[in-house]
Amino acid sequence: MHEILLNIESKEMRYAHLKNGQLYDLIVERKKERQLTGNIYKGHVTNILLNIQSAFIDINEGENGFIHISDIIENTKKFEQVYDMDFDLDYDISTLDAKQQKNLDIQQLMKIDQSVLVQVVKEPIGTKGARLTSNISIAGRYLVLLPNSSHRGVSRKIEDRTARERLKKLIRSFEMPKDMGLICRTASAAASAEMLIAEAHDLLNNWQVIMENFQKSNQPTLLYEESDLIKRAVITAVDKRFDRLLIDDYATYQNCKRLYSRYASEHILRIEYYRDKTPMFERFNVEREIEKTLRRKIWLGSGGYLFFDHTEAMHTIDVNSGRSSGTKTDVEESLVRINLEAAEEIARQLRLRNIGGLVICDFIDMRLRKNQRRILEKLKECMKEDSAKCTILGMSEFGLVEMTRQRNRGSLIQTIFTGCPYCHASGMVKTHESISIEIERAFKKVVYCHQQFAVKLVVHPDMEHYLQIIDKAYLSRLSEEMNAHLDFESNDNMHLNDFHFYSTINNKRIEV
Repeated sequence: MHEILLNIESKEMRYAHLKNGQLYDLIVERKKERQLTGNIYKGHVTNILLNIQSAFIDINEGENGFIHISDIIENTKKFEQVYDMDFDLDYDISTLDAKQQKNLDIQQLMKIDQSVLVQVVKEPIGTKGARLTSNISIAGRYLVLLPNSSHRGVSRKIEDRTARERLKKLIRSFEMPKDMGLICRTASAAASAEMLIAEAHDLLNNWQVIMENFQKSNQPTLLYEESDLIKRAVITAVDKRFDRLLIDDYATYQNCKRLYSRYASEHILRIEYYRDKTPMFERFNVEREIEKTLRRKIWLGSGGYLFFDHTEAMHTIDVNSGRSSGTKTDVEESLVRINLEAAEEIARQLRLRNIGGLVICDFIDMRLRKNQRRILEKLKECMKEDSAKCTILGMSEFGLVEMTRQRNRGSLIQTIFTGCPYCHASGMVKTHESISIEIERAFKKVVYCHQQFAVKLVVHPDMEHYLQIIDKAYLSRLSEEMNAHLDFESNDNMHLNDFHFYSTINNKRIEV
């Protein structure tokens, strides 16, 4: 059974996809950080970087967007990533792109203060602005319109050859303006010719409105907004034949009913309003799953566990056998079983955490090559259903699998957390011994450099307890040797790693 839960709050919207009662996918969207991917803007070129052939463009969405020369010239790879297309062309488009890029300079295409029409292809993350392209595409439910490209293609996910041929013939027969193209999305396989023609007309009308607004506007502005999370939830439920859509906000429930009325004949979907007093995500154990997803350590049913770590360059996932039980005579098969379970959970956690970029998975070592292949195939199979584009390489001799996952928005951790101001986002604090050493060093500086001989040391109560047992006597002897006097005091409002020196004469803090 597949169902979608929509939790609507004043500042946040959460989408949970449950598969047989287990959390399968999760999207958390803050209203102040709405999704920008797919939006089309009138932008304003603010800076050109010749050394990397790129430009910064103001689109009136906080940080300036970023565009590379490959996003300005015809670059079909962008469309392939976003829509998983299959082109039937008489030439290798990637080779053509490379030749064009080699012979062009970004200054030939863009000037500072120029107005440009751009589309967001990657969300802004942290201090990085949105990634932009001038290769505009307007997506409908069945079709994608390419206003400045003549290519026509069909999604690779439509595997039925008869359906593919039918769609290819159909879109080639469409009377379209010159130099405009079309892509058939996966859902188009079940659509009639009349439905596809009607949507093509709608997309063309949208393009006309975008161009009219572009001409009218004098400032960077939003010209076209991609579907919001609520509309995407309804369309996903219909396209993938889900059983139920459950919403805990009445206005959103009514909106979903209206949106669904257009597709009611295609699939019977139960749209229900959640009325219980117990919060919906708590009732369906989603809150518990989210809380587990935010942890570094994830336990597996077999007794093994996963460790998730993040560095500036990559995410790493370590698979451990933990407290799993297996017979001594068949250790290899026990390790394979843990690795198979880990591969399934890794694919799930990547979706829930929305981890993007480079990912290294360190599976438990296995002796037999055939078992390594089993794990790799299991991981690829589990990642097939991921909406984000993934590339998985082979398993190395050390049991490492290198993969990339498309980064379409900030991860769950980035959405919910911020860097710790106390530990500078390291997630660690210094030991009492380390602080004691720093206190000794700072005390010498107070006496010798600041010429303060009557001093009070203020620390956290835990630190004061440590000093009382370990180092207080030594610090007192040190102060006598330096002809100074040192008093001790604690303050439970202080951070564990902080300490301050005060003059006992005027009670002013001494900066060290």
